[in-house]
Amino acid sequence: MKRLFVLALVVAATGAAWVMLQKKVNTPAIADVSPVTVTPKPVSDERRPDSRLKLPLADPHVVVKKSRRRLMLFDGDKQLRAYRVGLGYTPAGDKTRQGDGRTPEGSFYVCVKNAASKFYLSLGLSYPDKEHAARGLRDGLINRAQHDEIISALARQQRPPWDTRLGGEIFIHGNGSASDWTWGCIALDNEDMKELFEAMPKGAAVVIEP
Repeated sequence: MKRLFVLALVVAATGAAWVMLQKKVNTPAIADVSPVTVTPKPVSDERRPDSRLKLPLADPHVVVKKSRRRLMLFDGDKQLRAYRVGLGYTPAGDKTRQGDGRTPEGSFYVCVKNAASKFYLSLGLSYPDKEHAARGLRDGLINRAQHDEIISALARQQRPPWDTRLGGEIFIHGNGSASDWTWGCIALDNEDMKELFEAMPKGAAVVIEP
């Protein structure tokens, strides 16, 4: 009886050793297991060196959508950039007079380029345009002589008068786009303004939509 008990112990021990040996053989060593490598997805960044604008552009122009706080730069029919912008402190509605805090709406052109602006860099716009001048004359904000002076400057692609009751000095400039903080201008972050300033010559069209 004692011999049978001892034999049973030996068989059990042999079986356990065999199981342990199989586990050792079938389990790879830790050093042989390659760690999982996650390849990060490429970040879409229009500031990458390989996506810099190729200047000069053939037909640069800008469309501003006030409700979206976006300024889109085009070359012909191709959109190249979309920049975030801040507007005047009363952003809704068209500009009608000096001091109303509104960003004007309509079709303009770059009439001034200022590389020494106190707002980093700036592009002056041809506000007031014909529609603003006609409305101002009708509403008694300007007289006939002032109206005609505005129309004459626009016909020559020059800067219209900025010293009437319609207001003026509407610029696209830098110093930040986080809020609607200007007196009616369109504000960009400085890095964006630098790129736009280099791309937009005098005479380039700027359309501002509600």
